[in-house]
Amino acid sequence: MDKQYNVGIIGATGMVGQRFTTLLENHPWFHVKVLAASSRSAGKTYKEAVGNRWAMATPMPATMENMVLLDAEQDVEKIASMVDFVFCAVNMKKEEIRALEEKYAKAECPVMSNNSAHRGTPDVPMIIPEINPEHAEVIPSQRQRLGTRRGFIAVKSNCSLQSYVPAVNALRDLGVTKVLACTYQAISGAGKTFETFPDILDNVIPYIGGEEEKSEQEPLKIWGHVENGRIVNADSPSITAQCLRVPVSDGHTAAVFASFEKKVSLEEIIHRWESYVGEPQKLNLPSAPRQFLHYFTESDRPQAKLDRNLENGMAVSVGRLRPDTQYDIKFVSLSHNTLRGAAGGAVLMAELLAVKGYLD
Repeated sequence: MDKQYNVGIIGATGMVGQRFTTLLENHPWFHVKVLAASSRSAGKTYKEAVGNRWAMATPMPATMENMVLLDAEQDVEKIASMVDFVFCAVNMKKEEIRALEEKYAKAECPVMSNNSAHRGTPDVPMIIPEINPEHAEVIPSQRQRLGTRRGFIAVKSNCSLQSYVPAVNALRDLGVTKVLACTYQAISGAGKTFETFPDILDNVIPYIGGEEEKSEQEPLKIWGHVENGRIVNADSPSITAQCLRVPVSDGHTAAVFASFEKKVSLEEIIHRWESYVGEPQKLNLPSAPRQFLHYFTESDRPQAKLDRNLENGMAVSVGRLRPDTQYDIKFVSLSHNTLRGAAGGAVLMAELLAVKGYLD
């Protein structure tokens, strides 16, 4: 694609905001022109504002170190005038995020959101590009509600969903009736490192606020359909989830159990995973993995430490498929939570919407 876009990162100092900067440093289409954060950081250079809280394995992008941060809440009109769209990953109360994102959209600045505030809004698409790209069709209805010409909000799903929903999605037309997912979630999902989260060492915490509800409800919106200007949730499969925080830096793992309307062979399931191709692969989008789902035959894979960075952290790893005594099958799957699950998923969503013309 020849078109280039100027973009902003709202919430640039947090962990997901930091990840956005590293992903966009050399992006072929998107060029960072604005970094914004809270009033506490506004007026400081990015390097000054982040200080010793830089959590990425790679250095802070040199082109952004000396960018002066704008105020994410007070400088909306100024930011909107400088960019074609923004990525948003702020740490605020949900109602405040909802209002802030609508403020950007109404300033005719599309928002690619990593936040949960608008995931339940019926005319806001929650897009996993390989699964439900057609949900972008709801955007004109959202613009009509907001009274905008260009502005709209699109969100990515909860990061833990990426660890198991893609693997289940490849099997849905085989008649999946129910799913049990136990997710073992990395500390970066809470914006933490081992230095800032000492309580996690030698420990497992069996509670992540709001996570199980998101894991059970959000897939039904992803698997829903656009009707009369809103997204209508799917009725099935029924999903139950248990979410635990574990001492892993990056990578959400899921132990998944599923049942079908009729018997399905393990060979057919593996074939579905290995041959799955989504819209990003067909369009050859810059951030898209060459192969979305990778199946490992080794009995001890996938592992977070070995497999989270597969295809630049944008692929989903699956393994240990076998029959189950209570459900029909069980397997283990894994995704990188701040790449595929957060910033990378939002960048891929923006690439898809750019190609489809929604960001013009």
